[in-house]
Amino acid sequence: MQQTTGALAGWGLVQALPVGVFGGASETLRVGLVGCGGRGSGAVAQALSTAGPTELWAVADFFPERGRALVERLQARFGRQIRVTPDRVFGGLEGYRRLMDSLEPGDVVILATPPAFRPAHFEYAVQRGLHVFMEKSFAVDVPGIRRVLRAGEEARKRGLKVATGLMSRHYVPLEQAMEEVHRGAIGELIAVYAYRMHGPVGLGPRPEGMSELAWQIANYSCFTWLNGSFFVDWLIHNIDVGCWAKGGWPVSVQGMGGRQVRQEPDQLYDHYMAEYTFPDGTRMVVQGRHMLRCWDFFGVVLHGTRGCAVLGEGQPQPLLFRGHEPAAQQVLWRYRGEPCDPYQREMDLFFEAIRQDRPWNEVDRSVESNLTAIMGRMACESGRRITREEALASTRELAPGLDQLRDTDDPPVKADAAGRYPIAMPGQTEVL
Repeated sequence: MQQTTGALAGWGLVQALPVGVFGGASETLRVGLVGCGGRGSGAVAQALSTAGPTELWAVADFFPERGRALVERLQARFGRQIRVTPDRVFGGLEGYRRLMDSLEPGDVVILATPPAFRPAHFEYAVQRGLHVFMEKSFAVDVPGIRRVLRAGEEARKRGLKVATGLMSRHYVPLEQAMEEVHRGAIGELIAVYAYRMHGPVGLGPRPEGMSELAWQIANYSCFTWLNGSFFVDWLIHNIDVGCWAKGGWPVSVQGMGGRQVRQEPDQLYDHYMAEYTFPDGTRMVVQGRHMLRCWDFFGVVLHGTRGCAVLGEGQPQPLLFRGHEPAAQQVLWRYRGEPCDPYQREMDLFFEAIRQDRPWNEVDRSVESNLTAIMGRMACESGRRITREEALASTRELAPGLDQLRDTDDPPVKADAAGRYPIAMPGQTEVL
């Protein structure tokens, strides 16, 4: 990763902005939200629920009406903590800049738009001297990964705090389960299986008068240029958990995937399977599927030389077992502590680090998991075995010129005359 990060010279940051700006325990922290969808609305509510005074200063969303509706809902719950005025509800693709310009160095911004926009938004937040919480995923391709790494390093140099949305890392039951695994409770880890298997991802109808770009953004989970694929944006949590359990990152991956039953006009595969290899030769198999009337499972299964574990996102009660059959009578360890909300805890830790001016930068670890997921998508969509070195050297962008995209432009990906969008074809699609 250090080799791909490169020199930070020429990054063009606003050097006049102060470094290491932070708020004390009693100082009110102003928050701006970029992306007012489901995860953004949850993240900002959690930010406003942290210890110490906080206030929501501004919101931005491609659809400004969504921002206004969210402000109304939040006012009913948080009252005077909501300081958003009508002129601080920003819309369109450039709304993030106007929002961040309305904040001061040392304020906080939450980035929760479709992942394709995350690198540009994160870069500008660091330029503005803002502490950042950014939701997963952090980039959709490797050039975006490199941008996030550079911005993360600059944030570290400036003393800015950066938290990322891989909340499983802050789920106390899972933290304790991982301690047991790393302590050797199930023996030496020999295999990892990560799953996300459930019903279909919906595609909303296109309202009359809505532009093609707006419709794709509203349905970003269905377009690879926006979300990096179902495999990247939806499986990243349990890919991260699997690598956490292993204590490292894969060196190669091969896999397969496609559209077997899905008929919706979009770019989405409905199934994936990727087999990763770690440096010591052990494997992690990752499966994703969203189909009706199929076997569903959401979680991570670990196999060690003496036992197994069932844990990860989708498994609120992590369990360790004697032997390789996860049967109730074979439970070796279970969590017995207080309930934990991982979303609230990750935000509590982030705001605590700001108020106490403690180092807090989750970029490198989170980007490694994002890169691992992107490698998997590359392998599945191309049919090739992809090494980490090959992936790191990739210059292929899913949406070239995205930073120059304007509200009235056509999207980077368009349907053909028959209404079909380009879909990756194993054996044919170039991914590097």
